[in-house]
Amino acid sequence: MCAVIVCTATLLSSRAHAFWPFSTNADAAVSVSISDSTTPVLRASINFDPNPNKGFGDIQMSGGKALLAYAGPSGTIADLVEAASPDRISIYVVRNGDTLSEIADMFNVSVNTIIWANDLRNVRDVHPGDTLIILPVSGVERVIVKGDTLKSIAKKYNADVNEIAQYNGIDTVAQLAIGSTIIIPGGEIAPVSSVISSGSSNIVREPYRGGSGSVQNGYYSNPIPGGIITQGVHGWNGVDIGAARGTPIHASSNGTVIIARNNGGWNGGYGNYVVITHDNGTQTLYAHMKYAIVSSGQSVLSGHVIGYVGATGRSTGAHLHFEVRGAANPFRMCAIGSVCSPQ
Repeated sequence: MCAVIVCTATLLSSRAHAFWPFSTNADAAVSVSISDSTTPVLRASINFDPNPNKGFGDIQMSGGKALLAYAGPSGTIADLVEAASPDRISIYVVRNGDTLSEIADMFNVSVNTIIWANDLRNVRDVHPGDTLIILPVSGVERVIVKGDTLKSIAKKYNADVNEIAQYNGIDTVAQLAIGSTIIIPGGEIAPVSSVISSGSSNIVREPYRGGSGSVQNGYYSNPIPGGIITQGVHGWNGVDIGAARGTPIHASSNGTVIIARNNGGWNGGYGNYVVITHDNGTQTLYAHMKYAIVSSGQSVLSGHVIGYVGATGRSTGAHLHFEVRGAANPFRMCAIGSVCSPQ
């Protein structure tokens, strides 16, 4: 009978495989050689908060509840020190021991935000090694009153019935309980800041608060040269550019692809979409693609074809939904129905 230490050592392999969760490539893995069986294997810490120094800056509020993450990784898995702006999209690789609620707490978003943006079935549908997209959600919080239905709420806030149902975990034909609260993801409050008189009562309409930022003159090129502006700034600082299905979509500036969703899923309403991070600290998002032809971690130049126009996700026809996160949208001044050059 051998000693316990000797027997244990003979069972250890001379090689071990370790996953490094902070790689810029979510699929990356490395093989680590171990010189002998007594060398300890290093393990990543579990449930490390990527942003322990959360501040108390401006948070987008609606109905008294924060709907947006105000800190977290700034666009890539590797950058964990610098806090991100509240409009940036972040990426997180699930580690052993993580729960969805803990991940949501790390980024100061709701569990439903993560479920909704990643097409998850439930809170248990996460596994070590999964890559989660933390999509800051703009929206409206509403307390249900008599007569409310999902259809009437969607119409009021220019939202989507299926999207509201999916985000709140309810059936599209469910009867809404008076006094309960739901979130309308992507909901838009009428862009009127004045007080409107209506009979004997006054109705206060808040201005729509979407993402924006500084003007970056000449930085962004047209992702669809010759495309027609079909909708002005809406959602999260996005515009719609109409073009025939299959029209090439070009990167609007030099950068690195951080997200390339090509699964045909809902994906938070974006369908197949790509996000590129740029050296000026901004991100551009290209949604409703027929399919993407780039992958995460790939470097692209301005004008590089990254995918083709489609109608996936929340879309009523073939077009590109083009967002800029961290700067003013270069098409913000374009007239509907025009072929417009970015500013």
